[in-house]
Amino acid sequence: MMTKADVTVMIRAKKREGKVSWAAIAEAAGLSEVFVTSACLGMNSLSPEAAGKVADFLGLPSEAAIVLSEYPTKDFSRTVPTDPCIYRWYEITGVFGEAFKELVQEKFGDGIMSAIDFDMEINKIVHEKGDRVQVVMSGKFLPYKSW
Repeated sequence: MMTKADVTVMIRAKKREGKVSWAAIAEAAGLSEVFVTSACLGMNSLSPEAAGKVADFLGLPSEAAIVLSEYPTKDFSRTVPTDPCIYRWYEITGVFGEAFKELVQEKFGDGIMSAIDFDMEINKIVHEKGDRVQVVMSGKFLPYKSW
């Protein structure tokens, strides 16, 4: 029986072999780049239709599409903050952090986003289904140096 971890390994291998971007995989699925990346890394699930499109695009076995559409266990073992607002940031990092890292490094190279030369805005967006928190972050890219 194939697991989410097995499918992630297969996706990474196909991505590497075919020099395929996360954006191309997301386009094939017809969904957002961050969400599809997170799902391919095992932290979200795709609809059966989107999962089939990803599997077809990458040439994965049909069982991989089934696994991509299964609900994940979002397990990232670390000390969890207890303040609800901070905890949600922790949850976002746990679920989307690896996707964030993949996308930053795919677009910029091997490095990190600065948390020192960094800007963040938090905006309130009035919405009919309930007000939204909008977070806009911008940090200088810092490439790792060879030595």
